Amino acid sequence: MFQPLARNRVAFELPPQGLTPIVRTVEQVRRIFRIIAGFTLLLAGIVMIVTPGPGWLVILLGLGLLAAEFVWARRLMDRIKREGGRVREAVWRPSKTVVGEPARESTEAE
Repeated sequence: MFQPLARNRVAFELPPQGLTPIVRTVEQVRRIFRIIAGFTLLLAGIVMIVTPGPGWLVILLGLGLLAAEFVWARRLMDRIKREGGRVREAVWRPSKTVVGEPARESTEAE
C-alpha cells in the first residue's frame, strides 16, 4: 500500500536531458524580463523627477532589478546607499539629550 521513501524520490531527481534546454530558456526569459523591466523603471523614474511622481523611488527599484544583472548598476546602488546615509546623518543629527534624563529648565529669575 505505502511505498518506501527510497522509491518515491521522483521529485528530487534531475530533469530528463530533453528538459534542460527548456530550463535554460526559462532562465534567459527571466533575465531578459529583469533587464527590460529595470531599464523601463529607470527611464520612468527619470521622467518622474521632472513630472509628478515618486521618481527617486522608481529609479531605485529599476537599479535594484538591473543590479542583479550588471556590475555597474550594483556599484551605482552601493554609491547611492553610501551617499544617502551620509546625507541622512548630516540632515538628521542625533540630539544631544540623553535618553531617560529630563530636559534642563532655566533657573534664572525673571
